[in-house]
Amino acid sequence: MAAPRVAIQSRDFDAGAEIAALREGDGGVGAVAVFVGTVRDRSDGAAVASMELEHYPGMTEAAIEAIIDQAFARFDIRVVRVVHRIGRLAAREQIVLVAVASAHRGQAFQACEFLIDYLKTHAPFWKKEETDAGAHWVDARVADDAALERWGIAAANAEPALARPPEPEP
Repeated sequence: MAAPRVAIQSRDFDAGAEIAALREGDGGVGAVAVFVGTVRDRSDGAAVASMELEHYPGMTEAAIEAIIDQAFARFDIRVVRVVHRIGRLAAREQIVLVAVASAHRGQAFQACEFLIDYLKTHAPFWKKEETDAGAHWVDARVADDAALERWGIAAANAEPALARPPEPEP
């Protein structure tokens, strides 16, 4: 049985095993493009000890599934796998894997880049960095919105109110 297209998990992932599973049983796969994102150990000049990632269960998976559907509509690809970690992660730990298989490398590369650009702006995740100066929510970046705009999709996520989860009610 094929692995689901989306996994949200606290445990680490094995990129090699994910790629092997993507290719298994499909002789038409000629290329696999992979992106693995990690926790940076520096942010805006400050040392980062860890990052806490939060999400909305169910909503996050549905949003990523919709992103994958968009990739299939735009590119000639065969299979996609997105693994995104949640919880507390130390600096340099893996956060996200986006793997795309297709018959040809160009479509795989483009779809992989599209998916990570879309994922960074439209998937409901919130990140809190822990530095020597304390913890703070990571705001969305204008550069991430600009990356998505080159695919013809407008984004306005770089507004501080959208970059963090809602505050709990008193």
